[in-house]
Amino acid sequence: MSTPDLFDPVTLGAIRAPNRILMAPLTRGRGTRDHVPTPLMIDYYAQRAGAGLIISEATGISREGTGWPYAPGIWTDEMVEGWKPVTAAVHAKGGRIVLQLWHMGRVVHPDLIDGAAPVSASATTAPGEAHTYGGKKPYAQARALETSEIPRLLEDYAHAARNAIRAGFDGVQVHAANGYLIDQFLRDSSNLRTDAYGGSVENRVRLLREVVQTIADAIGADRTAVRLSPNGDTQGVIDSDPASLFTVAAQALDAIGIAFLELREPGPEGTFGATDQPRQSPLIRQHFNGPLVLNSDYDMARAQGDLASGLADAISFGRPFIANPDLPERLATGAPLAQAPMATWYSQGPEGYTDYPALSQIAA
Repeated sequence: MSTPDLFDPVTLGAIRAPNRILMAPLTRGRGTRDHVPTPLMIDYYAQRAGAGLIISEATGISREGTGWPYAPGIWTDEMVEGWKPVTAAVHAKGGRIVLQLWHMGRVVHPDLIDGAAPVSASATTAPGEAHTYGGKKPYAQARALETSEIPRLLEDYAHAARNAIRAGFDGVQVHAANGYLIDQFLRDSSNLRTDAYGGSVENRVRLLREVVQTIADAIGADRTAVRLSPNGDTQGVIDSDPASLFTVAAQALDAIGIAFLELREPGPEGTFGATDQPRQSPLIRQHFNGPLVLNSDYDMARAQGDLASGLADAISFGRPFIANPDLPERLATGAPLAQAPMATWYSQGPEGYTDYPALSQIAA
């Protein structure tokens, strides 16, 4: 059997990806103030349809869970209609796209949810400041999500997943990483609960398992994926024993039979989001039998190495896709990669969004 290559196809649940270069989720803030996708987003995603699979930017499942200015949502019919031409354009160019489902938990600022307190695993406050329509403001203390509210939360996820399929997406990815709501339940720095959703590792994994099972029941496990960030601190969320925690999480997701699991794993000093906590992917690989996608600071050589060793089945690239809409072609040909200035990552309008030329345009 030949060693897998970045440019080989791979099966991710119900999705047959033509290559193993996935586009990682990237928040870009080009929706409306009411979180409706805009026509500008059609061009952006269509330009990147050469990815084996596009994982969309994080997309709010509800008003309660959406705390990023101009980020899109998926909880209303208007949002569904806004996404339809995006998915149609990607499919017209031969691409595949899944929607990342997002509940931000304690990092939702009250200004974005009509003054209400954000919810989290426990009554904690995220460090730093939130992006709001009025500029950056300190985060507010969250209130602990009541156990009685969890059925409603599960329905919010199921409703969002069904809407994603209505909008033409090939599946969804549950955002359970980066210090957002599910991650706040998973890791012991932010989960201080003493009920069935706190304390033991099994209890802290419970919400993740219930959310993913609920979505799998709604749209199929083969169209349901998950993103985890098992090492390091993100937005003040970290775990004291990630090996024990993410072993149990991997086993739970394996039992559900999800389409694929993506891991964001920054490395030591000098990488984006650097951490001294070791990567957990070698351990997770032993407990999760489905397709494993790795992410964070990959170049061509390291990506090929992790595929060849069997550690990964695909690699997701985030920031390189911002300024290189034809990233797979550039990697295949060894062309230089353009850089994207951070000043336009989250700005509105086409600058730094849809105005990066492909190699064919540069040659012309």
